[in-house]
Amino acid sequence: MALLITDECINCDVCEPECPNGAIFMGEEIYEIKPNLCTECVGHFDESQCTVVCPVECIIIDPAWIESKEVLLARYHTITGE
Repeated sequence: MALLITDECINCDVCEPECPNGAIFMGEEIYEIKPNLCTECVGHFDESQCTVVCPVECIIIDPAWIESKEVLLARYHTITGE
């Protein structure tokens, strides 16, 4: 389940540095998440760090990228080389 930043994003810049996979980037108007890099912090933390720090709670599960924890963990291993 990759995450998605909605258009309620206020560009506060707190989510990007929290992403251990480098999945968050500044898009044309708001921050965006690369779904192929997002693991919802599985393998790194117990909860998604971007959602923890987001002051407007605009980061949601992307309905177009529903994935199991096993898939997210496999992506974590691919990204980290572990």
